[in-house]
Amino acid sequence: MSQYQRLFLIADRDMRHTPALQRAAALATASDAALHIAAFVEPFATLSLLDKSVQDKTRESYLQEHREWLKDEAELLRSTGIKVTTEAVWTNHALEEILQHAAEIQADLLIKDLQHEPALKRAFITPLDWHLLRESPIPVLLVSSPGNALPRRVVAAVDPSRPQAQESDLNQRIIETANGLALQCDAELHLLHTYDPTLAYLTNAVAGSVSSGSDLVEELRSKLQAGFNALADDYGVPAERRHFIIGSPISAIADFARLNQTDVLVMGTVQRQGLDKLIGSTTEHLLYQVPCSILAVKA
Repeated sequence: MSQYQRLFLIADRDMRHTPALQRAAALATASDAALHIAAFVEPFATLSLLDKSVQDKTRESYLQEHREWLKDEAELLRSTGIKVTTEAVWTNHALEEILQHAAEIQADLLIKDLQHEPALKRAFITPLDWHLLRESPIPVLLVSSPGNALPRRVVAAVDPSRPQAQESDLNQRIIETANGLALQCDAELHLLHTYDPTLAYLTNAVAGSVSSGSDLVEELRSKLQAGFNALADDYGVPAERRHFIIGSPISAIADFARLNQTDVLVMGTVQRQGLDKLIGSTTEHLLYQVPCSILAVKA
């Protein structure tokens, strides 16, 4: 059975033929999935200052422009055999509209171009991409660069050290999602875990343990690697595609993706509260660090 039945693509706001559109079309072809493309058109800041009749004409003009562009793109895609539907939506609340549409069409995968936001702006306004990672109940694929239309190398980033991931079977869901995508695209599936030894030293210091720091680091590394290998064994990942590396998660994963020609990095997201929610997760920060697409799945 195909991995995907219905794909949901968020169209580029500037009506360009983007990497996400190319990826969506390639996945639709490979999986024989239907593709729904929606443009969510948001009003510009000064629109409300205009006369009501002018506002209405402006809104309709914007929507019509997007409808015409979507129609042209859909015709090109249909000529290749893809089943395509389109719509243009005027909205002040893009996130709510996207999630509602995804639920209504029962999408298997939400696809969107990654929107690079400056760090200063992110400090005050949570980017739409972060909101989608946190709140979308279906997997979200954020496409950052053209690369291969169909991924050739899919990397599942798991974390056997986190109780949340164990309790919710998040690691298993990450691997199953990555494996499904790899099978659909005839791509290689790799498994990755980054081990940060500084956490073991901190744990040792806080606990006031009498054991040496090096012994604790080695004990924790061995335990994590055993859990990592057990996950890999469960899904038949060969030894040469298992990557247990040392380093802080964001920099180590980014370096790995850059050096190993990764097309899609599959990661998990969990519900975050308080300061953690304001700061953002590893997955959210990696959006701006890795040269590949990120496919995020929920716990």
